[in-house]
Amino acid sequence: MNESQARQATAGDVWLRPSRAQREAAPLSRDRIVEEAVALLDEEGAERLTMRRLAERLGTGSTTLYWHVKTKDDILDLALDAVFGEVELPRGESRDWREDVTALIRGWRSALLAHPWSAALLGRPLLGPNVLERSEFLHATLLAAGFAEPHLTAAAYGLSNYVIGSALMQATWQARDEEQASRAAREHLAARRDRYPTLAAHGPLVGDDWDTAFALGLGYLLDGIQAGGTARSAPE
Repeated sequence: MNESQARQATAGDVWLRPSRAQREAAPLSRDRIVEEAVALLDEEGAERLTMRRLAERLGTGSTTLYWHVKTKDDILDLALDAVFGEVELPRGESRDWREDVTALIRGWRSALLAHPWSAALLGRPLLGPNVLERSEFLHATLLAAGFAEPHLTAAAYGLSNYVIGSALMQATWQARDEEQASRAAREHLAARRDRYPTLAAHGPLVGDDWDTAFALGLGYLLDGIQAGGTARSAPE
C-alpha cells in the first residue's frame, strides 16, 4: 500500500472492505494485532500509536502488518470494537427495560474507563460487530418497552452521549494528578466566591464522587426518558 492510498483511507473503512484471506501459517492474525494494539493504547495513548511502533511490538515488519490492516484508522477502529466487546450484554430476562439499560450503560462506562484513550475516539464511525450488537440491544430494549420515534432515537442518543461524556471527563481528570488538580480548582473558585458562589460551595468532583454522580445522573436521565417518551406500562 502506497502513501497516497493510505491518505485516502478514512475511519470506519475497515468494516466496509472485504476481509483478506489469512495466509497459510501466517505469522500474524488480526486478533493478535488488535490485542497488542489495545495494550499499546492502554500504556501510551492514541497519540503514540503508529503502524511502525505496532509492528515493532509485534516483532514483525510493517509490510506484514499491512497485509492485515491498511492504516492507523483501521487499528483504532478494531481496537475500539474490541473495547465494546468487553461490555457484557444483559440477558434481558428481567422484564424491566430500565434494569437492562442500566446494566448495559454501566458496563459500557466500565469498559471505557478501563481503556482511557477510548472515549475520546468515539466520534468516528462505529460499525464493528461488537458496537452494533450492543447498539442493537439498546434500541431493541427501548422498542420493546414501547418507545416509538422520535423518542426511541432520542433516548438511545441521550444515553450514549451521557456515558461517553462522563467517561471522557473522568478519564481526562484522572490522566493528571486528580487530587492536586481538584485542590487547585477549589482554591481558584474559593478566591472568586463572590462571582461563582454555587461552584465554590459545590466544587469539582473528587474520587468516589464519580461513581455516585454517574449513578444519580443516569437515574435522572432514565426518569426523563420514561416521563417524556411513550413507554407502555410494565406488565403486572
